[in-house]
Amino acid sequence: MNRNFDIHTILEKRRIQEGLLYEIRRILLVCCGAIVMGFNLSTFVPAAGMIPGGFTGFGRLAQMLFAKYAGKNIPFSPIYYTLNLIAVVICFKYIGKKFTLYSLLMIFLSGLLADLIPNYEVTHDVLLCSVFGGILNALAISLCLMAGATSGGTDFIAIYVSEKYNKTAWNYIFAGNVVMLATSGFLLSWDSALYSIIFQFTSTQILNHLYTRFQRMTLFIITNKAQILYNLIRDNTHHTATLFSGTGCYSGEKRDLVYTVVGNQDLRKLLPLVKQADPQAFINFIPSKEILGRFYKKPTD
Repeated sequence: MNRNFDIHTILEKRRIQEGLLYEIRRILLVCCGAIVMGFNLSTFVPAAGMIPGGFTGFGRLAQMLFAKYAGKNIPFSPIYYTLNLIAVVICFKYIGKKFTLYSLLMIFLSGLLADLIPNYEVTHDVLLCSVFGGILNALAISLCLMAGATSGGTDFIAIYVSEKYNKTAWNYIFAGNVVMLATSGFLLSWDSALYSIIFQFTSTQILNHLYTRFQRMTLFIITNKAQILYNLIRDNTHHTATLFSGTGCYSGEKRDLVYTVVGNQDLRKLLPLVKQADPQAFINFIPSKEILGRFYKKPTD
């Protein structure tokens, strides 16, 4: 009895430690994302006179309009915080509490650092600022997404749409940003607006490659160890599979085809396990743009 109690206590302590380490990792990733975002908003973005897009872009646009028409330089953070209030309420209700809290930390830190980090011109080349600014913007957002958070603004909308419809929404956000940037072209400068579109396009394309939570992969595995491979799929991805039986045309031997759909992130850890369990397995995996039906999705919080 005492031994069972000790084992239970050890397992519970280990679970608590792992949970604590996971939360610390999330905080560190959010802080790193905020530093990258704040640095970007103080270097590449103002150097090229760009508007990043989303609520960040609205904040920058308001600053530029006040500077041009009122002759006043207003801080970025109060505008940025105000714009994010509605998005925060929606996120808290529909996505998750922890997700919202870590996103609030990101919003607060990035807005604060954007005001505190001194403006520094890395380069005078506007095109380079557009491209590398877009890369840093995608990196900052990706760090947040890895931590189970967002950088705020339209990222909240993108995650909400992705969670509801089970597919990425970054390209739709990009289309909305293009409309906003085109409007800024009429009000301020077409050069600034067009370079901002390059910035946003670069950021969107990199995000589509870095953030793979909603990307699905279809697996076709020809094997003679179907049950073992199915157990690996079930235990490591929480997905099930369908088994087909057939005959190898060349060898004439009986073969099984295991068919399943898994997340792109699951595929990375699953393939080595499959090859280890059955080195002779023939594996074909292809991207699944859209699926209908029941599909296990790891909770956000």
